[in-house]
Amino acid sequence: MPTPRTLPQLIVLVVALAAAGCAGRAASSQADAPPSPPVRPLSLLAAQRIVVAPVHSVAEGDPLGWAAGIPRQRDWMRELDGAIGVELGARGLGNTWVHTETLARAYERNPTLSPDPYRLAAEPLQRLTRISEERLPDPLASQLRTLVAVHDARFVLLPVRVSFERAGEAGGRAVLRLALLDARAAEVRWLGDVRSDGFSTFNPEVAVSLAARLADLIAAP
Repeated sequence: MPTPRTLPQLIVLVVALAAAGCAGRAASSQADAPPSPPVRPLSLLAAQRIVVAPVHSVAEGDPLGWAAGIPRQRDWMRELDGAIGVELGARGLGNTWVHTETLARAYERNPTLSPDPYRLAAEPLQRLTRISEERLPDPLASQLRTLVAVHDARFVLLPVRVSFERAGEAGGRAVLRLALLDARAAEVRWLGDVRSDGFSTFNPEVAVSLAARLADLIAAP
């Protein structure tokens, strides 16, 4: 099992090897080569104790008008949090990972000790398009340090933002920006997007599909 200190380097190695493998297959002329297994860049997290923070925000102004059509965005984000927890639990991550419901209960029991998981100051992450060498600013850095200390972890998987984009001529899909944060070092270790299946209209299955694509980064169904 990788130690917490080596996990970020191993994640980088996995991603680099996956990219190299893809390049090699593209250059190959063997038409009958067997399909490669799906790349799971965060698979090393499965053996770790990871805090899964709530979805932070929904981006406005999408070309489909889906965000504007959600009557209560906060409620929908909580539905997505629940779908993520269910999907990760179905893939064997229900006991070792700390999900949003657990975070919320800890805050309700002792609000002076545990930060409110639904009020994390994650706005600086909204502007990130790539991993930055800059340390996470306060108050977010302090909130995350307290969060992992309460739940005996080091890393936080934070769904930063949901946006919506067109998919095909008459449909759309959701895009979830994810950040893996080293709370003790106050650093971003991984940043990426996952996309739901395409749908003709916004419906409850969008959240279910998005949660499944997030879980695909870590473990097989």
